Amino acid sequence: MLRCVWTIAIAVFFSGSANAQQDLRLLANLSPPYADPALPEQGLALELVKHIFARTNYTPEITIENWSRAVEGARLGVYDGLASVWYSDDRNEDLLFSEPYLQSDLIILKLRSDRRAYSDLQQLAGSRMGVRTDYAYGVDFSSIRDLTLVQEDLLASNLLNLLNGEVDLVIADQRTANMVLHELLRDRLQEFEVVDIALPGAARHVAATRSWDGDEAMIAAFNESLASAQADGSLAKIISKWDRRYTGVE
Repeated sequence: MLRCVWTIAIAVFFSGSANAQQDLRLLANLSPPYADPALPEQGLALELVKHIFARTNYTPEITIENWSRAVEGARLGVYDGLASVWYSDDRNEDLLFSEPYLQSDLIILKLRSDRRAYSDLQQLAGSRMGVRTDYAYGVDFSSIRDLTLVQEDLLASNLLNLLNGEVDLVIADQRTANMVLHELLRDRLQEFEVVDIALPGAARHVAATRSWDGDEAMIAAFNESLASAQADGSLAKIISKWDRRYTGVE
């Protein structure tokens, strides 16, 4: 009888240990509407990440930092990983990436008063384009003849430069552009127009630092929960809610 009691107690102990919640230290860079402490649920990307992890044994605590600190902290193992990051071969050396949980689209904006039509990147030759400093667009701008890149830290500054005639075009993440236009330039929204040039999209991932012993288990749990959230439609519902929040230029 005593042996039976001990067997049950040990089984319950290990079962509880296996199902115990594990705290997870993640970093994200400030990037509204994807990651911003001022937004509900810290932004679209972080709401998705927390929703996915809620179906696992991990409890993420997400700190929002600037990009360089976020990447360096994850690579050095100060944190367990990153909550919202684009894949690159260079980053893959230090980080183990999840399956993508969110797709982002890039757009090029011009003023409606500019009657030039664009359908190909090479038609941007000789133009001045507003870009974000240190932003990875995945576009080979060097292949476009005489294209001048005008760098600003903020997208809002790029859009104001476009309105003021200091640049001819602005490249931006579509959701970020919609949010900035919605909140800061709503009364001038109709002055902007999206150029008809297809650009490469970007996928957002969770990434675990490879120096952490739990990297593979965490990413496997995230991927399994992600597949479940995609299948039941709950992930798409959250994305749709945010996309309705910031309708913008077309």
